[in-house]
Formats: sequence, structure tokens, C-alpha cells
Amino acid sequence: MEIFANLVRAEFTPKNTFLNTAANALLPARTVTALGDAVRLRAEGGPLDPLYDDVEASRAAYARLAGVPVERVAVGAGVTLYTALIAASLQPGAEVLTVENDFASVLNPFHVRGDLKVRAVPLERLAESVGPDTALVAVSAVQSADGRIADLPALREAARAHGARTYVDLSQAIGWLPVDAGAFDYSVAIVYKWLLGPHGGAFLAVPEDFGDLVPVQASWAAGEEPWASCYGPVAELAHSARRFDTSPALFTYAGLRSSLELVEEIGVDAVHAHDVALADRFRAGLVARGHEPVPSPGSAIVSVPGLGRLQPELSRAGFALSDRAGHLRASFHLYNTPADVDRLLDALPG
Repeated sequence: MEIFANLVRAEFTPKNTFLNTAANALLPARTVTALGDAVRLRAEGGPLDPLYDDVEASRAAYARLAGVPVERVAVGAGVTLYTALIAASLQPGAEVLTVENDFASVLNPFHVRGDLKVRAVPLERLAESVGPDTALVAVSAVQSADGRIADLPALREAARAHGARTYVDLSQAIGWLPVDAGAFDYSVAIVYKWLLGPHGGAFLAVPEDFGDLVPVQASWAAGEEPWASCYGPVAELAHSARRFDTSPALFTYAGLRSSLELVEEIGVDAVHAHDVALADRFRAGLVARGHEPVPSPGSAIVSVPGLGRLQPELSRAGFALSDRAGHLRASFHLYNTPADVDRLLDALPG
């Protein structure tokens, strides 16, 4: 625990009470340094090979955190682009089962196709709603709006029983919640929340056989020999999930490499215990003050109905929080402390 505390003190220097990782995380000091080094490299005209090395190191680190072989991980820019890739693979009329009010990036590409049957159900009924006509189930592992955690083992079994594929957004999970991306056909995550990275990066994990995905967005970066694939049609797509890569945002991955090193150094299990303990402390304090949070046991995200209106006032008082659908959303990560929780509770009415 002392190693944990020492690392956090060395890496983070917030000027406020920052409780908003579900929106975007604080950047570690080592990441800020890496970003500056990358910018100077560009400014000075040096070769960019080290930045491409950062992309591959980030891919490998993410694969370890997600529990899948690195050959099954693609590098991209955002969740929506990968949702669109999966949507493009479905046959006209295919049923896509989703969760009511899930994050738009997980949902919208299926809707805009116009020829898919998209069905939305409450999160608690997701597994039981999988049926013989379901081609794909798409869901966030942890709901962005309120922190509820999907019953992924039940979903996996239901999908397997009916021959449906699964697509899970790990953006609000990986980095604090131990995950097994290999349990699903496809999974995706952006990097600027619990993974502590800059904006502009995302990862997609696919099955060993690519799960019928067609790399409709393939560019030179998707070639087996990328630098030999810059002109004309790509002669040979990568034999791994790199065939689903897009041209990488080099600065993002230069910083992300350092962020992921920190996450691995501390360990997800330690982060999980720390984050959930703080969230539980906040839930208990809310109840003691007469507030009822959205039930989300075991989650690092806590949402309080009716208090979203306080977000501007709390922001002026030095608290970084979110207003989501009228709910005040607090999210706790490795740089937060019990004192942060208590300060927020003292600032709330009741």
C-alpha cells in the first residue's frame, strides 16, 4: 500500500478535488513528460520511429490488461469507428440487442444503418432477452451514466446458448475492474478514462478468426508490411488484428505507453480495491445524509438522482464532477483519497 501511495503522490498533482474519471482522467506526470518529449521530437525533425514503437508497446500493454494475445488487438481512434466496423459486418435484418440509454457510441452505428433490427431492453434484463433471432448483443460493461455493472458472465452464457455474438465496451471498466476481453467476440475501449491516457486512442479486441469482420476502413496501416502499403490497393492485409488498425495518433500513444506502465506497475487488483472502497464510502455517506444513489454495487462510479443541478456550484467550489441526465456523477480512481469523499459529502445538502 505504501508503494501505491508513493506512486500516486509522485504522479498526480490536481489543483482541485477531481472526481470525474468517468469523463476523463488526470494525466500522470510521466505521461506529461512523454508527451513533451514527443512534441520536441516532431519540432526538432527527428525520426519518428520511437513514436511508432510507443504504439506497439501500448498495444502489448493493453493486451495484457485485457487478457488477450496481442495479435488480437487493433489500434484506432474511438469507440464509434469500431462499432461502425462491427455494424458493417451484419446482414440486413439482423437483430442487435442493446441496453436502454447505453452510451451513444455503442448504439448509434447500428441505428444509422437503417436495415438492422435494433432492440433495447433494461440492463437487468439483458441476458434473459437474448433469443434465437439475436445476431449480436452490444453493451457497455459499466454504464457511463450511473455506474451499473452488466452481468457479463450471464450474458456470455445466454449468447452462447443462442449462437449470438457479443460486443462489449470496456471504456468505463478496464483500468479499475479486472476484465477478460477474451470471453467476448469483440470488445473495445478508449484510453482517456481509467487507463489515464490522452485523448485520441482506442483498442479493439477481436477473435482469432476475426469474427467475420471485414476491414472496410483499411489503410496503409492495416497492411502486413505497412510501409510497403502506402500506394495503390493494399496487397496483403495484416495477418493479425492490425488489419483493423487506423493510422495512429502518435502523440496519444507516446503518452499512453507511460500511462499503461503506471497502471501495470500498481496493478488492477490494487486499483480496484482502492476505487471501490472510496465509492462505497461515498454511498454510505449519501444514505446517512438522506440521499439515495442509483444502485451500483461494486462500481467505482456513483450517481445521485436529482443532484445534477448542483454540478455548476460544486465546480465553482473546486469539485470536478459530472451532471448526467440530472444525476450528480462522481467517479473514484487511484489518485483519490477518503478526504476527497468526505469533502464532497460535506459540500452536499442534507
